[in-house]
Amino acid sequence: MPNRRLRDRIHEIIFEADTRTGRYFDIVLMIFIGISIVAVMLESSEDWNQRYGKLFFYTEWFLTIVFTIEYGLRLWVTVRPMKYALSFYGIVDIMAILPSYLSLLIPNSQYFLIIRILRLMRIFRVFKLGHYLSEGDQLRRSLKDSRNKIAVFLFAVTLLVIIIGAIMYLIEGGSNDGFSSIPRAVYWAIVTITTVGYGDITPQTQVGQFLSAVVMIIGYAIIAVPTGIVTSEMMKEKRTRYRTNTQVCRFCAKEGHDDDAVYCKYCGGRLNAEE
Repeated sequence: MPNRRLRDRIHEIIFEADTRTGRYFDIVLMIFIGISIVAVMLESSEDWNQRYGKLFFYTEWFLTIVFTIEYGLRLWVTVRPMKYALSFYGIVDIMAILPSYLSLLIPNSQYFLIIRILRLMRIFRVFKLGHYLSEGDQLRRSLKDSRNKIAVFLFAVTLLVIIIGAIMYLIEGGSNDGFSSIPRAVYWAIVTITTVGYGDITPQTQVGQFLSAVVMIIGYAIIAVPTGIVTSEMMKEKRTRYRTNTQVCRFCAKEGHDDDAVYCKYCGGRLNAEE
């Protein structure tokens, strides 16, 4: 029982942002993450690396040890450790510490530590910005619900740029070195229809320029299509949205539970440790 209470207490501190100690823990953790990201960025500069290379080295390994201990504690206090290890934050946490150890075997792999910036997503929980978390979850569900429509849309766009590229190759292929092949012409069609316009390949004939103008106009219309699809799904989600909190289940490491929830809606485990 004392061991269980200790694990529950540590779980509350490192996973929850509703308590003062939990909030302080996350704030200190984010300061460490910020220091680590700045150190990795400055280390990539040759001048800074020559001046403060040893400081960056010791700082990075100190923070790596701290993050390793933190990751171990997260696994220890979770009833089912593999649930957390395979969750989004669990994968991000392990990827945030592995590059330091891999750098002992693979040169320059420590620069992958920049992935630690993903850990700053916890800032939404630390400062009680739960409504932003729910909005983000709403966007995720909307994208998931509209994935089939977006897939069909992308398939149609792919066919369109291939056809446009082939036509442009027929028009410009003989007189323009830029359109030396159909794949190059398709590349031009993608750049044009997305309104990026690098300008590295441009049509020279009047017919080609006319087709280019038509493709540009089509591009503006195409941009609006996925926006409308996702917006429609978001409106549906908004009608069924529930208010959530920052509680994390000790059994399956899932979050996003309703404010009045007593049990996890994913695995059925009790959210709050019983007295």
